[in-house]
Amino acid sequence: MNILEMIHEEKGRLPERYRQMSIMEMEARVKEIKDMLGRELFIPGHHYQKEEVIQFADAKGDSLQLAQLSQKNNDAKYIVFCGVHFMAETADILTNEDQHVLLPDMRAGCSMADMADIHQTERAWISLQELFGDTILPLTYVNSTAAIKAFVGRNGGATVTSSNAHKMVEWAFSQKERILFLPDQHLGRNTAYDLGIPLSKMAVWDPQKNQLIFEGDIQEATVILWKGHCSVHENFTVNNIQHVRMEYPGMNVIVHPECRREVVELSDLNGSTKFIIDTIAKAEPGSSWAIGTEMNLVKRLINAHKDKHIISLNPNMCPCLTMNRIDLPHLLWSLESIVEGNPVNRIRVDEDTSTNAILALNRMLERA
Repeated sequence: MNILEMIHEEKGRLPERYRQMSIMEMEARVKEIKDMLGRELFIPGHHYQKEEVIQFADAKGDSLQLAQLSQKNNDAKYIVFCGVHFMAETADILTNEDQHVLLPDMRAGCSMADMADIHQTERAWISLQELFGDTILPLTYVNSTAAIKAFVGRNGGATVTSSNAHKMVEWAFSQKERILFLPDQHLGRNTAYDLGIPLSKMAVWDPQKNQLIFEGDIQEATVILWKGHCSVHENFTVNNIQHVRMEYPGMNVIVHPECRREVVELSDLNGSTKFIIDTIAKAEPGSSWAIGTEMNLVKRLINAHKDKHIISLNPNMCPCLTMNRIDLPHLLWSLESIVEGNPVNRIRVDEDTSTNAILALNRMLERA
């Protein structure tokens, strides 16, 4: 490690004093700073954040929803994004230059987003163009880096969310014969299958081997799935569902479409985080649910709906480890750095990347 890397790492490291503070001290100080900064501060909190952080959120939601709320909040000079890196990037892309987007802990990344870096993607695009010519439109899940969103924007494609993936895939096929779906193969596969595309027409691009995986005539492939996944949702299994069916007859199984195809197929319902939250809220008192999504959210739903029997589909599931990098000490550190006039961990996306990423986002929002 060179001296510049050491300085950068030290600057981004939580000062030791925060580890010595009690929870009560930290909570009191966060409240004090929130009152002090007032409307100049906006804290968006993703649904997967833990309670010690989400309790201070000014808004709760999915990644794109929170970025859009940040964009609309013109009063906020500081946006302390309690989520992961790609979410803060999207907020920075959508907000104005005078607003500062901060991520309390720079280690809060997303393993799925990191599975498609821009160098791999550009290399893959060259190979796929050689195979299929100009017949492919790229789509990327919003759970991707700003660089990937920009790549998709430059090449005529759009972003998608788990809520609008069906609509966006249909749109993509009205533009080109094939799609490249980044970076989550499971959401891409589940969406395409729901739209009537057989699994036999879906190929997988392996970025590590720089090769297309497909059985049969390659020209029959119409959906090219990037070999990426969510490390949380991929851990829900067929065995989990079989266990629930045996132990809790009649229990409803609801999962996120980032789960594997076979898990989604065996579930009763599948949909976005918002769909899961809304479904549980509207469910009849006394109904029972096994939920296949991130554990912090499942626990929150259990506490919020005590009139229903709710369990995690996988009782051994851990919370999203990268999302949980954001904790109370890091949140307080971020807020105190603002008060001290030296905000830490600012997220900045360069102008060229932002411009092209906005193209991808707007193509989706125009059809939302």
